[in-house]
Amino acid sequence: MLEAILKKADAIENPFEQAFFIMVHLPYLQPFDDVNKRVSRLTANLPLNKHNLSPLAFVDVPNELYIQGTLGVYELNRVELLKDVFMWAYERSALRYAALRQSLGEPDTFRLKYRDDIRGLVSDIVVNALPPEKARILINERAARLLQGDREKFVETVDTELLSLHDGNFARYWIRPSQFKEWKAVWGNL
Repeated sequence: MLEAILKKADAIENPFEQAFFIMVHLPYLQPFDDVNKRVSRLTANLPLNKHNLSPLAFVDVPNELYIQGTLGVYELNRVELLKDVFMWAYERSALRYAALRQSLGEPDTFRLKYRDDIRGLVSDIVVNALPPEKARILINERAARLLQGDREKFVETVDTELLSLHDGNFARYWIRPSQFKEWKAVWGNL
């Protein structure tokens, strides 16, 4: 039955209709021992993400409304209330997501393009506790492998990342606390 539901969902072209279909039918089928409603809400985001639409979240939806909508499906085979909750939740999610995107701005395409190179280089420098002079040489060597127009910005970006490392963010580079402490001792108060 789960395969049949997924095939039917896949045949639906409208991403909102597809999301709602999934949200209604997965918990009704109860394919899992637990978390069926949560899985359905998460899965409802797949068609939305696929069409580059704002994600759906039920963060501030009153639990009682959601439960009443779900019970309407389970007990009365009526989807109207759940549809209203879905639409209300999506409108709120889209507004929240738009405000969040606006506050964050557009992603830095340069950092996205070289994120693995930047992360790897910062990690190498810290894990090996390279002093500033040796780090500078390694940074320039790695930058030399890049396109001519990207080299200077790469060096600047890696420098910025190194100088902004602190106790609250070094872990994102897969650096252990002991490694960070040793690197910090080598770099002093830079």
